[in-house]
Amino acid sequence: MSQQTNIAAQTAFAEAVVTGNLDALDEIVAPDSIDHDPAPGQAPGPDGFKTMFGELREAFPDLRVEVEHLVATDDELAFAYTITGTQLGPLRGQPATGKKVHYRGMQISRFDSDGKLVERWGSSDELGMLHQLGLADV
Repeated sequence: MSQQTNIAAQTAFAEAVVTGNLDALDEIVAPDSIDHDPAPGQAPGPDGFKTMFGELREAFPDLRVEVEHLVATDDELAFAYTITGTQLGPLRGQPATGKKVHYRGMQISRFDSDGKLVERWGSSDELGMLHQLGLADV
């Protein structure tokens, strides 16, 4: 696939997460996709991403992800991003704090010839996010 096709797929993925239209991930993520850095208990494929991002959106209904740097090849994208939001819902069994977070992360996504996400490697500063919420010991 072309770089532009993969960028469009990644953009659609981000749009699904930010808007909460997580069912759109069925069209973007391959059924057997692998997340090499899954959330605890995250299932493979689109359902795993739906659950993970559904929980994140429940905790941070105003969630925003801003891509700050992007590098693309014919089948992979690597990007650095910033996540912002206000914790207005439960997170990891802890009630809402009402506090705002601002933390960074990086991701590499690999796409198949149909432009579907088949592998993901990523890392976010979740400890920094938990410190900002006062939940670092949770």
